[in-house]
Amino acid sequence: MESATGLIVSRRNPLLRELHRLKSRAGRGEGVCLLEGEHLVEEALHAGLAFSIAALTPAFADRRADLERRLRESGVAIRRVRADIMAQLSELDSAPGILAVAERPSPDPEGVFRAPALAVAACGVQDPGNLGALLRNVEAAGAGGALLGPGCADPLSWKALRGSMGSALRVPVVRCADEAGLLAALARPGVRSVAADAGGRVGYDTLDYREPTVFVVGGEGRGLPDSVREAVDVLVAIPMRGRVESLNVAVASGILLFEAARQRRLGRSKPT
Repeated sequence: MESATGLIVSRRNPLLRELHRLKSRAGRGEGVCLLEGEHLVEEALHAGLAFSIAALTPAFADRRADLERRLRESGVAIRRVRADIMAQLSELDSAPGILAVAERPSPDPEGVFRAPALAVAACGVQDPGNLGALLRNVEAAGAGGALLGPGCADPLSWKALRGSMGSALRVPVVRCADEAGLLAALARPGVRSVAADAGGRVGYDTLDYREPTVFVVGGEGRGLPDSVREAVDVLVAIPMRGRVESLNVAVASGILLFEAARQRRLGRSKPT
């Protein structure tokens, strides 16, 4: 149902039903992603993604008339939705007032290994928040991108996008269809694969990461599959104290990536 002014005022409106459907099917082969909040919408515009529709509350449209204008100039269909109806679609305590549907980016797999040839491969990272934080690390450390093996969350789901703060839209993120595809990527000539693993016998900060490197991290609980652990070039350990057995995958990836960034920034592998 819509008001006389075109404002959507009913949860039974076909657009709202479609948005609910897309939200529930995140990561199940849909060719689009849902963007909630002005930051993600602006990042997607900057990335050149093709939008199909954007839903705005009247208050948001008044506050960000500039963003609404940019969307219209890009050919995006704009719909106005009553604030309480929009809030039903949001997982945030305070709905941001804008929701858009855009085509997913199609990253070039070669882009993951662009110079300076530093990347992350993730296996079985099921928590979308952790995956999003990992992708934010990838961008912040200046890495080329990420490879996602089977069992990983959808990098463009709502929670992953919020966790990445838009990094998932800015860096190449390539999903491998199966474990064989991931193993083939890790066997890339000239790139050393380094996995963080509790069984590693080499300290993570003793290696030279100035050469092309892909860091391999496992998911929550299960860690790395045996086939991946056996395929990597080096297993490294991150020393920990107390009774802690493992680190959050986003924390572990950040430690590895920023050690590599430090070495490359300073031009040496070890502090003097």
